[in-house]
Amino acid sequence: MIDPAILEAVADDAWPALERARLGGWRLNATSGWSMRINACWPLGAPDPEVEAAISAVETFYAQRGLPPRFKLADGAVVPSDLAQRLARRGYAAAKETLVMTGPALGAAEDDVTLTEHPDPAFEAVFIASAAGNVADAAERLSTLARIPAPARFARLDRDGRPAAIGASAISDGWVGVFGMLTDPAQRRQGLARRLLLAMLDEASRLGARQAYLQVEADNGPAIALYRGLGFETAYAYRYWARA
Repeated sequence: MIDPAILEAVADDAWPALERARLGGWRLNATSGWSMRINACWPLGAPDPEVEAAISAVETFYAQRGLPPRFKLADGAVVPSDLAQRLARRGYAAAKETLVMTGPALGAAEDDVTLTEHPDPAFEAVFIASAAGNVADAAERLSTLARIPAPARFARLDRDGRPAAIGASAISDGWVGVFGMLTDPAQRRQGLARRLLLAMLDEASRLGARQAYLQVEADNGPAIALYRGLGFETAYAYRYWARA
C-alpha cells in the first residue's frame, strides 16, 4: 500500500517551487501562478497556528504575492480531515481532479533516447512550443525543471533530426517521479511516449529507484491507458480547491 502523505512529500520536493514556506505541516508553494502544484498549499500535516487561523494565513501569503489562494487536497493525506468542508464554508470549490499513478521502476534502454542531467536547448524548444504562445507558463515550468534536485534526468527522443518527445524525472528515496511528458502533435500515436518513459525508468533504476510515480489528469484517457499498459495503477487522486 502507498501512503499518500509520504509520496506527496516526495513529489513536492521533486517539483520545487521558487518560494517555499511552512505553517507547521502545511507546505506553501509560490512561483508565478501558472503550474498549480507550485502555486498551492499542500496540507500534509497539522498546521501551526490552528486550522482557521492557518487558512487565513495561507490567504494572506498568496495575496501578498498577487496570487489566488489555492489548496491541493490529496485523498488520504489531508490534515485536518475536515479541511474540504472548512474551505467550502469559505467559498472554495474543488476542480481539476488528477490521478497519482504508481508502478515499478522497470524499463528498457532506448538507443534513440538522449538522457542528460540538465535540459538542453532542444528540450527547452519543445517545451516552449507546447505552451501555445504562453511564454510565461513555459518559463515558469522550465525554471522549475532546472530546480529539480540531483539526480535528475531529461529525456529527448528525436525523429528525422528533430525533437519528437521529451520528459523529465526526479529520483529520491527510492522513487522516480516523471514530469513534463510531451510529444509533438505530428508524432503522436507512434509509441514514442512509451519508449521515452521506458528509457527514463531504466535510467532511474540504475540510479537507485525501485518505484515510480506520475500525475495525470483524470480525463486523459489515452495517457492513463499508456501508463496502465506499463504496470502503473492509480494510488490516489487529488483536487485543487480555490474560490470561484
